[in-house]
Amino acid sequence: MNRRRRKKLSERLVTAVLVGDVAGVRTLLRSGAPAETADAAGTTPLYQASVNGAADLVRVLLAAGASPDTESGIGSEGTPLCGAACWGHTEAVRALLEAGADPNLREDHGTGWSPLDWAAHGSHTETADLLVAAGARPRSRP
Repeated sequence: MNRRRRKKLSERLVTAVLVGDVAGVRTLLRSGAPAETADAAGTTPLYQASVNGAADLVRVLLAAGASPDTESGIGSEGTPLCGAACWGHTEAVRALLEAGADPNLREDHGTGWSPLDWAAHGSHTETADLLVAAGARPRSRP
């Protein structure tokens, strides 16, 4: 596939995820859209699905080869697990953890908040409990 077609499919995939078009996402993936991709702003489809709490799309993208730990954006987004935890999207968090997402991976290339930090900050107790059960460790305080 040429670079221009790949770029166009990547943009369309992120847009389909944004609007929650499961059938469209599946069609684009079958057409060759790479699950592990990003749009021009650096947003990955998996991050977009995670932030939106679209656990069904999270599972589709993971099954198609999206990495659960790929950081999204150019300094203003984060990991899919952080995005889902921030908003208390427990089912998306569960899907990411089942796919092997690291519950202790901090965003901003390891210098930012962890998924547990985000869940606790948002008072998402169920999400925080799920992360702790998966091995998330609270930030150590000096």
